[in-house]
Amino acid sequence: MTARAAGWRWQLREAARDLTPGVALALAFLVAVAVVGLLAPWIAPYGEGQILTNESFEPPSAALWLGSDYLGRDVLSRLIYGVRVTLFLALVITFLSFLAGVTLGFLSAAHGGRTDMAMSRLNDAMLSFPALMLALIVINSLGSSFPVLICTIAFIDMTRVFRVARALASDIMVMDYVEAAVVRGEGKAWIIWHEVLPNALTPLAAEFGIRFTYAILFISALSFLGLGVQPPQSDLGVMVKENMQALLYGAYTTLYPALGIAAIAVSMNVFVDWLLQRSSAKLPDEI
Repeated sequence: MTARAAGWRWQLREAARDLTPGVALALAFLVAVAVVGLLAPWIAPYGEGQILTNESFEPPSAALWLGSDYLGRDVLSRLIYGVRVTLFLALVITFLSFLAGVTLGFLSAAHGGRTDMAMSRLNDAMLSFPALMLALIVINSLGSSFPVLICTIAFIDMTRVFRVARALASDIMVMDYVEAAVVRGEGKAWIIWHEVLPNALTPLAAEFGIRFTYAILFISALSFLGLGVQPPQSDLGVMVKENMQALLYGAYTTLYPALGIAAIAVSMNVFVDWLLQRSSAKLPDEI
């Protein structure tokens, strides 16, 4: 355990040295957003649905730092709670999609043959359905709730993760160290856990960031269409939809959540690009 801990500390120091100012800024922003989401009930000046004024789209003031929305609620408080809901849903969705997609992708590559062929063709069939259309059909049929949203988007995302995980595992399964493990008599579960997974962690971590961004955008899109998070709860997509009329009055209420979505997506993409470049730069040394 001591050697493993020392190895992790060394890797963290190496990663810190490789950070560029842009990547450091993106990472700091993502950490700050996560902290704001976790501490939303204590940071938000007012309640999520508390109506504070009779004026719609009131300009920023000492009491309402970002003004009020169309019902007279505090935009800053709604934004903080919206970030909390969006990040929670995106994180749960991404975790479930990876748990299912990576497991099935690794099993498919490890078994090969007809099992791999059947699972791959089934996944291709699911990928052929337009993601947004499939989500709209399911949510319209079952209703819009957190469990339905999470399961629907996680299932759709799982098909993308499966394809990436299977491709990574297929490349790793033909390596010499895997063949040596097979000759030693190791089972498929042991090979997946001790050989395939450790060597696929870096690209999978990068894919996790991409899928996390995709989940945020997907949730926001569904909320904008009225099939995602339902009022009085807020997420960033709901806030954009609710305050579209603000643009007619010259208010910026609808721009704050839109900028939040864009900033989170751009920051995550910057971090993922850095992670991929760093892993690619180390490949020659490892080989």
